[in-house]
Amino acid sequence: MHFPRGTKLARRALLSVAISISVDAWRLNAQAPTIGPKPDHGIPPLAVTTVSEGQEGTASFRRFFVSPSGERISPWHDLPLDTDDGKPFEKWMVVEIPRMTKAKFEINTKERLNPLAQDVKRGRLREYPGPIYWNYGFLPQTWEDPTVEHPLIHAYGDNDPLDVVEIGSRQHSQGGLARVRLLGALAMIDDGELDWKVIALDVADPLASEVRDLNDLEVLRPHVVSGIREWFRWYKSPDDQLNHFAFDGHSVSQQAALEVVKETHMAWKRLRSGKVREVDDLGLWSGADTVTA
Repeated sequence: MHFPRGTKLARRALLSVAISISVDAWRLNAQAPTIGPKPDHGIPPLAVTTVSEGQEGTASFRRFFVSPSGERISPWHDLPLDTDDGKPFEKWMVVEIPRMTKAKFEINTKERLNPLAQDVKRGRLREYPGPIYWNYGFLPQTWEDPTVEHPLIHAYGDNDPLDVVEIGSRQHSQGGLARVRLLGALAMIDDGELDWKVIALDVADPLASEVRDLNDLEVLRPHVVSGIREWFRWYKSPDDQLNHFAFDGHSVSQQAALEVVKETHMAWKRLRSGKVREVDDLGLWSGADTVTA
């Protein structure tokens, strides 16, 4: 998409309008069913603990999530997305990679109960070439649907939950949950797939009282968004691969990011309902059963 000359605020406003319009068309083609399995919203997120299996630093290592009642649960399907007070821009985030670390951990969407595991590529455990400067994780109950094309970006989802980059000053623990405020998002294209990076801030961070959205962030921390964009653009360069970004690399607004969250939540509902015909080919574990820890 081409933007005329103007301020960052004007460009972001244009993107928000365009995305809001396109979302209506997207919904018509990818409407969530009204009936389907519902997750247990009664699990208090901050009471969830984790338990590990296997040796850390090996491909066998797994971090499982455990409810207060002692049952193992899926962090993807069983933890809530929304906060119980219903603040629309505040969501729960699961931390996969703490800030200033290198090991590339991620949710295993194909294994039962979706534990965290270190990614493996060509038989080797994956690490970033340098530390990531932010807490990185995902939003529960979201899914970037690889069977639906985004109407503006013309790319399909990457088959994972929605990624979150949390920019606060605290290093969260792997497997920890954080209540975060959505600020905006970047539309990354990774190997031809749409891989949104939602930019968020822990509501308990000292900066949270001053930063309500990306406009505030640009004033107080003017290089954070460009730093996130360029870090994710270049981190695969040792493998001779560069990622790129839709919308000429511009971020989208808080409202547009919320629309992305809503759409990926609807996609997750379709996945859970069994209405995604290609689910067997995708190999995802979308069950809701639990086992004793």
